[in-house]
Amino acid sequence: MAENTDFKQEKRKQERDRRQQEQEEAIKREERRRRRVRNQILAYVGTALSILIIIGVAVGAAALIGSHFKNRGQEENSFTGDLESMLGEEETLVKPEETAPAVELTPQQRLDDIIDAAIEVMPLEDKVAGLFIVTPESITGVNTAIKAGDGTKDALNAYAVGGLIYFKQNMQSADQLTEMLSNTSLYSRYPLFLAVDEEGGNVSRVAEAGLGENAGSAQEIGATGDAANAYAAGQNIAGYLKPLGFNVDLAPVADLNNVENSFIGERSYGADSALAASMVASMTAGLEENGVSACLKHFPGIGGSVEDTHVEMAVTNRTAEQFRAEEFPVFAAGIEAGADFVMVSHVSAPALTGDNTPCSISSVVVSDILREELGFDGVIITDAMNMGAITEYYQADEAAIMALKAGCDMILMPDDFELAYNGVLQAVQDGTISEERINDSLRRIYRIKYADKLPDVVEGE
Repeated sequence: MAENTDFKQEKRKQERDRRQQEQEEAIKREERRRRRVRNQILAYVGTALSILIIIGVAVGAAALIGSHFKNRGQEENSFTGDLESMLGEEETLVKPEETAPAVELTPQQRLDDIIDAAIEVMPLEDKVAGLFIVTPESITGVNTAIKAGDGTKDALNAYAVGGLIYFKQNMQSADQLTEMLSNTSLYSRYPLFLAVDEEGGNVSRVAEAGLGENAGSAQEIGATGDAANAYAAGQNIAGYLKPLGFNVDLAPVADLNNVENSFIGERSYGADSALAASMVASMTAGLEENGVSACLKHFPGIGGSVEDTHVEMAVTNRTAEQFRAEEFPVFAAGIEAGADFVMVSHVSAPALTGDNTPCSISSVVVSDILREELGFDGVIITDAMNMGAITEYYQADEAAIMALKAGCDMILMPDDFELAYNGVLQAVQDGTISEERINDSLRRIYRIKYADKLPDVVEGE
């Protein structure tokens, strides 16, 4: 009897072992399947790598990739290609083995897989350049850029910057501006941020050039007390920026005008935190919902300073408690409304940082407060790095490295782009900044850049 019991136990043990072995084999098969999917994505986006022939679809894959590169000059750029098509191929090229359970990726997981694969094949030089938004003049060497020709093409081949910012002097007519921005996008190997300062009121580059209707200053809109007017301003601005080719507006201003002779002046919605929060959220929505990325500025708030960071060090004496009670809720409202960017100011806020370090290069402000405390997971960009508050104390390369180490994702308008670029590149090469740190910023950047390419993926979550 005991022998019979031992025999049954042994049989049950063998059966458990067999099932466990089958489960392990199924897991291994699924891992192999996911690796094959990833290799296909790498093959599709890798413009500089050999095409991997996966499973039984070599002929179809070669035809697809050959067609993509044949039409490269006619596409917006070679990096994005037809991403929706790629997602479709991911589903059809490889079917799960019948014995292995199918693993359904969420749209966000599929998008992240594509982004990771794209970043993996980028040369380090392009990764670093992709962290900068600069003027077209800074990479082409011309005095005033009013068209995009061979000089722009050569410049973008040499420096694959993440974006370009334009000012009134670059704008002569709607046709001229549209053609320049369109050609610039075509000449880039990667998708570009095409940015402008269009707040309304005195800071309205496109409206000042006569190519759009000025939406009015934040002060004027705030005085109405109706947040619907702020939404209408954002909608109006996006309505003329997007057809011209812009996809980023460095607005709205989320600063409070809360001290006498505040530097921010009419660019602010006022001193009342609750009112400003509703206005900022509404204008952000007006921009984002109409196809233009909004950028909240200037974190953590420069309204409490009377100095101008464009020309000198500026200090705010606001306490940490005041910031958290008044300024931060305004930025939080804009973040909640969907702002893709937050710009960090060069103002010094000793109550937050403990010294006069500009906030744009302070890890306390950028990483501890904005990223962690406020939970912002979009792109953090510096204010223009050619301002006196930076250039009087730091070299262009030093400031760029410090900003990235603090947690910023993008550097805006360094005083000397080549010096800043080469400095960051060297910092990554020698380990001062890890390549994975650069990749983290690129992931956040490309989630925005791909959003308009794959609305069903990004907005479907």
